[in-house]
Amino acid sequence: MAQPIHPATRIGHVHLKVADLDRAIDFYSGVLGFELRQRYGAQAAFLAAGGYHHHLGLNTWESLGGSPAPKGHTGLYHTAILYPDRAQLADAVARVKAVGIPIEGAADHGVSEAVYISDPDGNGVELYCDKPEADWPRSEDGFLAMVNQPLDIDQLLSEAPR
Repeated sequence: MAQPIHPATRIGHVHLKVADLDRAIDFYSGVLGFELRQRYGAQAAFLAAGGYHHHLGLNTWESLGGSPAPKGHTGLYHTAILYPDRAQLADAVARVKAVGIPIEGAADHGVSEAVYISDPDGNGVELYCDKPEADWPRSEDGFLAMVNQPLDIDQLLSEAPR
């Protein structure tokens, strides 16, 4: 068996091809609240949370004016944005709803709670928060036993900071 990856390893950023850079920045910065860290003219931008160099890269190098990838093809399923707690997830969902972005799904996975939307280029976006690890469901042999149960959006939104 191969040596496992170091447990501190994380996915550092996602870089997306977009059709319209300003539209993508408006979504990721204006709606979701990521900070624009750097911009390369009309071709690329880098956004982050908490002063990091970048969590999201956006570019039009091969996609300016392009259309979303067709359903039924391989590619990115979604980018998952992890919020520190349920209140911050609720705040993100409230921002999304305030500008009329449709909620495409919502689930309690046992280990996390997630809300699914799409960005303006049709890329899937999961907004989620983890539950405390001690509460994660496990099988009798200790493996994770994630589920896919409905998540009450209205109850979640009631926890958004005012």
